[in-house]
Amino acid sequence: MTNILAPLGATFLAFLAVAGRIVMFAGQSLAAGFTPPYYPRRILRQIVDIGYFSLPVVGLTALFTGMVLALQSYTGFARFNAESAVATVVVLSATRELGPVIAGLMVAGRVGAAMAAEIGTMRVTDQIDALTTLSTDPLRYLVLPRLIAGLVALPFLVLVADIVGVFGGFLVGAYKLNFNPASYLSQTTEHLETMDVVSGLIKASVFGFVVTLMGCYHGYQSRGGAAGVGQATTYAVVSASILILLLDYILTAVFFAR
Repeated sequence: MTNILAPLGATFLAFLAVAGRIVMFAGQSLAAGFTPPYYPRRILRQIVDIGYFSLPVVGLTALFTGMVLALQSYTGFARFNAESAVATVVVLSATRELGPVIAGLMVAGRVGAAMAAEIGTMRVTDQIDALTTLSTDPLRYLVLPRLIAGLVALPFLVLVADIVGVFGGFLVGAYKLNFNPASYLSQTTEHLETMDVVSGLIKASVFGFVVTLMGCYHGYQSRGGAAGVGQATTYAVVSASILILLLDYILTAVFFAR
């Protein structure tokens, strides 16, 4: 029995150690923001990179997801003569869940990987050590702007994803499923509440922080040359994706548990 439990215990302790290092890394990075110098231009650059340049992939994904959701909802509800609920399901699913999760996963694949690769390359080529030698705090210069940008940019991406996803559902509902456009829009707005949108935007901020944190952490801890950078990139995307899904469940339970 001891031989069986020992590897499980070692794995659990290793997990706790990694979790502790990530929390300390995040705390040190955020604490660096309470003292100057500040780098607003780097923050704006990261906001543009995370937000603006991610719009095409997030918009297209949200559009086709909304279209598929409307089509599948209609197929299922038609069995119970509840086709009129399609618009409500599309708008609630998009604003509460699909918008934040899809945007988070797409940004994790695009931005999280790029951050891990960039910072990891700087680590293995000793550029981060050079920053320290020049009396520049790497956490304040490299990590903090990305964390702030993730917190700010992803809610805007999710807002766009919500609009585009609902529009995709409207296109399918009005022009393929033959819903009355005015009736479809009325059903969409009638059951949508402010909390549905706000909860999605709060999720987006959390997901943006997680994606940038995982990208920065794994890149910062990268070792072993090119192979280590590739491994850090993989870890950044996988860990961010898993945390997004885990936190999505937790936040949904907090916002909508009865």
